[in-house]
Amino acid sequence: MVAATKPVRKFSANEFERMAQAGLFGSQEVTLVEGTVMVATEQGWVPRKWTRSEYYRMGELGLFNGQRVELLDGEVIVMSPMGAGHAAAVTKVAHALFRAFGEGFSVRVQLPLALDPTTEPEPDVAVITGSPDDYLDEHPSTAVLIVEVADTSLAYDRTEKARVYARANISEYWIVNLLERQLEVYRKPQGERYAEVYGE
Repeated sequence: MVAATKPVRKFSANEFERMAQAGLFGSQEVTLVEGTVMVATEQGWVPRKWTRSEYYRMGELGLFNGQRVELLDGEVIVMSPMGAGHAAAVTKVAHALFRAFGEGFSVRVQLPLALDPTTEPEPDVAVITGSPDDYLDEHPSTAVLIVEVADTSLAYDRTEKARVYARANISEYWIVNLLERQLEVYRKPQGERYAEVYGE
């Protein structure tokens, strides 16, 4: 299996200064090292983790400027550009799940899920209970089913995304594997892994 790479968003010196001016760092001692914001701890300098509220503030400051990003475990992750095949697969999955689940469920396409205070992924497709009106004030915090369509992100979706979804107790997670043209099914979350995996 190809090793998963984590495409963590790097920040420029100008962006770092804007974050500092906006008060994002509070009283923390921070510095910028090769695009990574580092914070001083008793153990030394470590990459700073971000909360969802800080992530939203970055968006308000215009740091992402149309860039597709998501927040996973306190890290801002850059999402891969979407090719035509990926887009077509997402649309087909969404249509199929809309028909399969019907009334009482909503099918969300590339919209946020507020899984915990430092994690807000935007899965390709998520099925949630209720209607859009139930989520006017807050993003949903769980899903009945999450589907990621994977080509270049396959290793990352199998490891990092699976770990995040299992930890959030998402009972069923699918990967539409475009490279091998198969469906991978992950069930029975236990801690940060799935006990049952089919098709990998």
